[in-house]
Amino acid sequence: MGTQITLQQLQYFLSAVEHGSLSAAAEAHFVAQPSLSEQIRRLERQLGVTLFHRTNRKLIVTDAARMLIPHAERTIKAAEEATASVDPARTLTGGTVAFGTFSSAHHLLHTDLVAQFRALYPQVRMRLLGHNSVQVADSVRDGQLEAGLVALPVDDRGLDVGPVEWVAEAVYLSRTRSRVRRPLSIQEVAESELILPEVRWGDTDPTRRQLLTHAQNAGVALRPIVEVESPATALALAEQGVGDTVISLPLAHALGSTANLHWNSLQQPLHETFAFITRRGAALSPATEIVIRLARKLLQNLPHSARLPA
Repeated sequence: MGTQITLQQLQYFLSAVEHGSLSAAAEAHFVAQPSLSEQIRRLERQLGVTLFHRTNRKLIVTDAARMLIPHAERTIKAAEEATASVDPARTLTGGTVAFGTFSSAHHLLHTDLVAQFRALYPQVRMRLLGHNSVQVADSVRDGQLEAGLVALPVDDRGLDVGPVEWVAEAVYLSRTRSRVRRPLSIQEVAESELILPEVRWGDTDPTRRQLLTHAQNAGVALRPIVEVESPATALALAEQGVGDTVISLPLAHALGSTANLHWNSLQQPLHETFAFITRRGAALSPATEIVIRLARKLLQNLPHSARLPA
């Protein structure tokens, strides 16, 4: 027995049994008789038995063939049931789609993304997780999520990183207008009473990594006075005058903080770039492909910092 038995061989075998001839079986499967005959001969070689005695008028089933018939029928039925089991995911009439986004995306696009997807495919369940981009990348790499939308850079081992879909500027925000009369140097940022989000991920957070790189290149150190979990909390503390913060401008605008805080760019602008990630070489489900398409359209409609008044 060299290679494995195929479903096609078992289907041809059962068809030959049913029709009593190779020509009739070949006609039922819309294949040439020599092709079907060759597959049955291969099946016989792999099993090491003769399945049919061939006469001029019809096929005679052997004892070995009679023993094989119920097993072949169960195998074909199991394969059909396996195919039918994934039909809901293929036809978007069932199943679950699991998708991850960067942590603050729930302020920007989660509601519209879920509403639009559910309006199109109400029978598909949805798991939409908002985490730090580092965690989303790990979850996609481990197979817990099929795809994600993250801020770059992330560890791309085992991942396919798509092209940049959206660029947002992270700006310096303060309750004191005089601090942001002009773009700030990284030295001024380092000397300020700074509140930074993403405390759990620290310097592995993509935005923090950029800030840290700028500071290291300038020979200064960033020592925030307060570190919190969410950008929303950092903005709320800045609005109370506890300190200043560096946050994505579209996010600050979405949260209404630009009405209470003054802002300006950094002298070396801090741009956050966002892209979709998937496991390397993985084929996406139809539901995930649609989620990505809807998210891409929502990103295109998000305001860029240049459109917002300073």
